[in-house]
Amino acid sequence: MSSTPRTQPEHLNGVDLAFADPPRNLAVAPEPASRARTMLDLCSERDLVRSEVLMGDPAKIEAQHAKGKLTARERITLLLDEGTFFETEILRKHRGAGLMSGNTDRPHTDGVVTGSGEIHGRPVFVYAQDFTILGGSLGESHAAKIQKTIDRATKCGAPIISLLDSGGARIQEGAHSLDGYGGIFKRTVDASGVIPQISVILGPCAGGAAYAPALTDFTFMVRDVSYMYLTGPDVVAAVNGHTVTHDELGGPTLHSTSSGVAAFVYDDEADCLSDVRFLVSMLPANYLDVPPSLAACGATSDVRPVFRDLVPVEPRVVYDMSAVVAELVDDGDFLEVHENWARNVVCGLARIDGAVVGIVANQPQYLAGALDADGAQKASRFVRFCDAFNIPLVTLVDVPGFLPGLEQERLGAIRHGAKLLYAFCEATVPRVQVIVRKAYGGAYIVMDSRSIGTDLSLAWPTTEVGVMGAAAAVNVLHRRELATSPNPAGLRSELEARYEALSTPYLPAEEGFVDDVIDPAQTRAVVARGLAMLRSKRGAAPDRKHGNLPL
Repeated sequence: MSSTPRTQPEHLNGVDLAFADPPRNLAVAPEPASRARTMLDLCSERDLVRSEVLMGDPAKIEAQHAKGKLTARERITLLLDEGTFFETEILRKHRGAGLMSGNTDRPHTDGVVTGSGEIHGRPVFVYAQDFTILGGSLGESHAAKIQKTIDRATKCGAPIISLLDSGGARIQEGAHSLDGYGGIFKRTVDASGVIPQISVILGPCAGGAAYAPALTDFTFMVRDVSYMYLTGPDVVAAVNGHTVTHDELGGPTLHSTSSGVAAFVYDDEADCLSDVRFLVSMLPANYLDVPPSLAACGATSDVRPVFRDLVPVEPRVVYDMSAVVAELVDDGDFLEVHENWARNVVCGLARIDGAVVGIVANQPQYLAGALDADGAQKASRFVRFCDAFNIPLVTLVDVPGFLPGLEQERLGAIRHGAKLLYAFCEATVPRVQVIVRKAYGGAYIVMDSRSIGTDLSLAWPTTEVGVMGAAAAVNVLHRRELATSPNPAGLRSELEARYEALSTPYLPAEEGFVDDVIDPAQTRAVVARGLAMLRSKRGAAPDRKHGNLPL
């Protein structure tokens, strides 16, 4: 047996033996242990954290309201059906990348609220940037949340709605912020034509961030709240010396009347979000779905004599095509897209006999209904959207041609007109054309004529189909005769009358360029029956990687 003494531990059961009483005192009962935490305690802690996140910073919320703006959560409440919002990553924080390293200000959500919910009982995904947290700036974690939301929406085949209110890239996170934007752009492009994508600008959207809404299907803006530009007023002033306001540079007026970026503009956020809900109610969930329809309302037998009084017989007399659209669609309920941009073309969504349709129409009140560069761009993008999401197209034609002039040539009217031609040619959805009055030249071809694939072409008795109008044709064909005639005015009238006699709808009907000449009073009924006939239409795109759209 070894005589080496055993080494005693310095501590035993928390007792320091160096200062302990003799061993007999080790048996003294220890102090009572603190109560172990229960699941209820843990859940209470969790609830406290979440309630603090949901409550937000009262001072910053007050500042947001002082600007006339709602908070991210208030916006989501207005947008979604009551009680349906399911939030994801509420506890997410930035990880201190770049210059944020060591930053103790790491608020939950990282400045963006993400999740899913329902609109009229149908699922949607949503993300709302929160300007009260880090100015809604986009950093690595913020971007990751948005990217996950887009990924989920795409995988689940549901629309995604973005509520944008951000100071832009988070400068402190440097390349992480830029990489985050790139990931959002890539996912937005991948989701294009797969699910409907809607952007709602409810604050600043500047710099590279502006590309995100530009890539989506529809952009909404609110007056005195929204602005969107690539470079701000300070940069503009420094570079070229021009002094401009935020609103002048990128406000709703500019983007809804000149640039064509904003499809819808409103006076307040509540009305804006209400129409976002209305738009979603007319869209399919994804490209494999069909738009939600309502019960048929007897349109196939709906005769409306008022059509006969809406369009003047004289081809040069102006009228409002919107009145024709209002009579054609159910309840006059028409959601016009880009109402204040390129007003010579009317585009929008409506229902005919309960089924959603896209309307494209010339508007004689502006530029006599002639197509121009902006009008062709507006219509082509709308046609491609409808085709991507299985929305039948109804085209109302009263077009004197393409707008002539040096400025239009400089603006690329040829290239932009080719976009509309391309859009109609590749569309595989049911297509119905109604020629209301004039259908001249290349513009007639572009406006979904039989030659480029419309399924059903209808003509009113006022229809004139020709290379150009009578007056222009006489000038070209009979210039010498008119110059040498002793009575040029009388000769001109005679020649124009002769030309007009050849421009009736009956000659195109004889040749099969139109399917029927209809009584205008029957327009709603015939269009509804045509759409019903075409409901089971199936079309396949050519076998190729993709076409080369004249962008």
